[in-house]
Amino acid sequence: MTRVLIVDDDPLVRTALTMMLTGADGITVVGEAADGAAGLAAAREHRPDVVLMDIRMPTMDGLAATEALRARPDAPEVIVLTTFDADEFVLRALRAGAGGFLLKDTPPPQLVAAIKAVAAGEASLSPTVTRQLITHVAGPPPPAAQARAALARLSEREREVALAIGAGMSNAEIGTRLFMSVATVKAHVSRILTKLDLNNRVQIALLAHDAAR
Repeated sequence: MTRVLIVDDDPLVRTALTMMLTGADGITVVGEAADGAAGLAAAREHRPDVVLMDIRMPTMDGLAATEALRARPDAPEVIVLTTFDADEFVLRALRAGAGGFLLKDTPPPQLVAAIKAVAAGEASLSPTVTRQLITHVAGPPPPAAQARAALARLSEREREVALAIGAGMSNAEIGTRLFMSVATVKAHVSRILTKLDLNNRVQIALLAHDAAR
């Protein structure tokens, strides 16, 4: 079972998400919290696999909470929730280690699929959303030279995989383009994350985008 914690300051949103996820195959809601500080405490108590994290909250916002959660040795995955498809804080949350981005009106089947994908180490961003987010959401990127230097530390094959991730391609699509199995693609992704000390494939995509600036 994938254990889910819901962090949102709107009780109606928390209730709706809990109702949507209750009964979903392979998912159980282990707790709720009304702000980032309470979310950190709840995560410590309930040890969720995935946290659904609102961005704009009182006391401690979702960005600070995401940074604190992802810094933990036993960090859960985080999916950012927002009502805007170009929220200025979303990119910062993804840079902090969030594994996905969803609008609050995401249909239940897609929400469930996103939670399972992130729990399995995939990104919950569709290629379309990835490209839109990286292209249009404002946020100060690291210097392009720094990003290019990071990519230069990879092997040629690993760089090809990293650039494909930056283009919003799934593992299956990367395998087809580069003539390798999905298992081999996953192995390359794991090595990229280790070499560059990144949290997830979303950060690989951001790095590839920064290098192209």
